[in-house]
Amino acid sequence: MQGVLTGFAVIAVVIGVGYVLGLRGHLGPQGRAVLTKLAFHVASPALLFTTLATADLSVVFSARLLVTALSTVAVAGAFVAVGVVRGWGVGRTTIGALCSGYVNSGNLGIPIAVYVLGDASLVAPVLLFQLVVVTPVAVTILDLSRGGGERTLWRRLLTPLRNPIALGSLAGVAVAASGLQVPDAVMDPVTLIGNMSVPAVLLAFGIGLCGSTMPLRGVERRPVLLAVALKAVGQPAVAWALASGVFGLRDAQLLDVVVTSALPAAQNLYTYASTYGVGERLARDAILVSTVVSVPVLVGVAAVLG
Repeated sequence: MQGVLTGFAVIAVVIGVGYVLGLRGHLGPQGRAVLTKLAFHVASPALLFTTLATADLSVVFSARLLVTALSTVAVAGAFVAVGVVRGWGVGRTTIGALCSGYVNSGNLGIPIAVYVLGDASLVAPVLLFQLVVVTPVAVTILDLSRGGGERTLWRRLLTPLRNPIALGSLAGVAVAASGLQVPDAVMDPVTLIGNMSVPAVLLAFGIGLCGSTMPLRGVERRPVLLAVALKAVGQPAVAWALASGVFGLRDAQLLDVVVTSALPAAQNLYTYASTYGVGERLARDAILVSTVVSVPVLVGVAAVLG
């Protein structure tokens, strides 16, 4: 329980600082936009590169990864199905699907893995799956959904290679797969830049809350409720069913996959929504509400399976 509370406390403090910055206008009217662009185009790609370049890619073949992948696809697919029926649009539906299954595996998942699960590396499968598969696919869809009918087929196929998030992820995987040792003279400044990512995302999120209306109101109420229900209840339930019923995971391994699946939606999804100018209110409210709801869910999971 200490790990859950510690992780949430860290996030709340930084978001609170961002809210105060927005309230007082210290960064000016463009403060949130600058932080968002900094995170998306520079800091986050650097963080993804350094994280994946030193990762153990053998976790790709673990049962934990299969549970993570299948549970993510299940809840995201459910949101997409409703989004298609309701006519929510490609970009908006993509953001909602991400909020339904893309967990906060970094700045919240790591401290919870340390304090609740006892090993930070246990969050690696979900982290790698999201960085290597989900992020490049999602940002490519968001890129293509912005229009640009004049684009040739070749330019559309090369979309992932022109996106900084996808480039950072793919470059990190390439380095890890090749076994190359990146010199400290190169890795150290990239690491330093990458360290700005999480604070920048959280501060921008906090600034975005300033002056905003209460969540669960307006036209985004139903998509937000659906995304939060899938994220807070649906994904951990699916993960539990798959882990115990299909893959036969028990005890600590079962706790691991269910806890990581019960993590709330990641704050960087708000960065993606802001960058592409679609589903910003949906992302903001879904992240905020799922973060609040996930506290009792995580405590309950740790109490029952721990």
